Amino acid sequence: MSTMNKKKVQAIVRVALVFCILVILNFISVRLFGRLDLTKSRLYTLSDASKNLVRNLDDKVTIKAYFTEDLPAPYNANRRQVLDILNEYKAYANGNIQFEFINPEGEKAEQEAQQAGIPPVEVQVIKEDKFEVKRAYLGLVFLYEDRKEVIPVVQNLGSLEYDISSAIKRLTARTRKRIGYTTGHQEQEINSMQQVSQELNKQYEIVPVDLSSSSSTIPSDLAALLIIAPKSKFSDSAMYQIDQYIMRGGKVAFLLDKMNASLQQRYAQPIDLGLEPMLENYGIRVNNDLVRDMQCATIGIVQQQGPFRIQSQIPFPYLPMASEMDRNNPIVKDLQSVVFFFVSSLDTTGAVQKGLHPEVLIRTSKYSGRQNGFVMLDPFHRYTEEEMSEHGIPLAAIVSGSFTSYFTGKNLIPQITKSPETQIIVVGDGDFMQDDFAGSKGNINFFVNIVDYLADDAGLITIRSKDVVQPPLEQVSDSWKKVIKYGNLLLPPLIVIGYGLIRWRRRIAWKKAMEQQV
Repeated sequence: MSTMNKKKVQAIVRVALVFCILVILNFISVRLFGRLDLTKSRLYTLSDASKNLVRNLDDKVTIKAYFTEDLPAPYNANRRQVLDILNEYKAYANGNIQFEFINPEGEKAEQEAQQAGIPPVEVQVIKEDKFEVKRAYLGLVFLYEDRKEVIPVVQNLGSLEYDISSAIKRLTARTRKRIGYTTGHQEQEINSMQQVSQELNKQYEIVPVDLSSSSSTIPSDLAALLIIAPKSKFSDSAMYQIDQYIMRGGKVAFLLDKMNASLQQRYAQPIDLGLEPMLENYGIRVNNDLVRDMQCATIGIVQQQGPFRIQSQIPFPYLPMASEMDRNNPIVKDLQSVVFFFVSSLDTTGAVQKGLHPEVLIRTSKYSGRQNGFVMLDPFHRYTEEEMSEHGIPLAAIVSGSFTSYFTGKNLIPQITKSPETQIIVVGDGDFMQDDFAGSKGNINFFVNIVDYLADDAGLITIRSKDVVQPPLEQVSDSWKKVIKYGNLLLPPLIVIGYGLIRWRRRIAWKKAMEQQV
């Protein structure tokens, strides 16, 4: 065989080997799934809750992804992300998840998508240097036995895992847990809060519990009871029902406004809810104060500037933006921040004395304070360091253990005097989840996480909190602010001048060296 023929054979063998290696790698990649996720919160990696959910499926779940192909950015990223995450679900489902992508082109395919519950959306595309509007489909349909769940439009990639896992959970669950909320004391009804109601109704049956009459009772089948921002005093009979619900092992969230605050009238004063002695019996107290924090949200204020009225946004310390979380508790460990609205501080020192276990979930920043009793609310007040000298004031807490009935030794004789191991959660603000105030995604997540935790559904908490949000900036003292300010102003030009001086000195030294050689 000639030398040229040998080279040709060797070249053909190399090409064949490369081709075979590519085929083998492709074959392996179809059957083995892996991803490298470098994000801090593991945003693009399935949580253990999602993995366990699909591992425990007892029958096949079929997913139909109706996605229009060849969409421009950023919509093409949606399809890629959905494909990646569905592959990951399939890898952990032991063969119980199957999916297919359908491109709804043509009248028949579009009609099929719409009948399945996927509506068309209009997206802007650039074609031949012109903006055009194109009909597109970006939805998912989940089928299990004779049931169906739909995600009409995939929009928020940050919550994609939660949307898919909660859809599978709803689809495969045989029953839904019931969550109760008290009425009869001017509480905010959950159904009137659109964002919260939308989240809770996906997983639970939400029922009102009227405690305004002496004959009222709390259903024993409730997974949790919520007391949200009551404005009037609870009677002994209402507190008795709550107490006995806890004694039966029930779990309660007390989300209370202890101060009636009005920004329009510029003052706040305490509210007597009647719940205070009962909560102290459970080892926790909501103080009659308002907490203020230099790490806070802003409010809009109209100011007169000559002949003009100008609205400006100014920081308002009575709206703390709390980011000091207990990173070991699933309720808050993945939250970036929660904005509170006229929140009161908590005291958990009594819990330990009663043999209970308190955990502070959320605290204020290093520069915070509080004011007791009647409080004047002045948006233009400039706070001194002494007024903001407290660190880590408790704003939300959970108390666990076996509770003793508040009515032991009182006129109303309790049927049950000691509870099994259970939990109560107390937050010094009952408005943080309302539509008018919940500008932060963390607020909604915090509230729904409380419900999930009390309902023993903690798995969804870890998924829901995985979202793309910007953490709040850490507060620094005034002296450090000046250092950072003047450092930013002076350091860059000083670096340039220093570099120029070094180059100048080197050039002079080089010239001298050249002259000496000559």
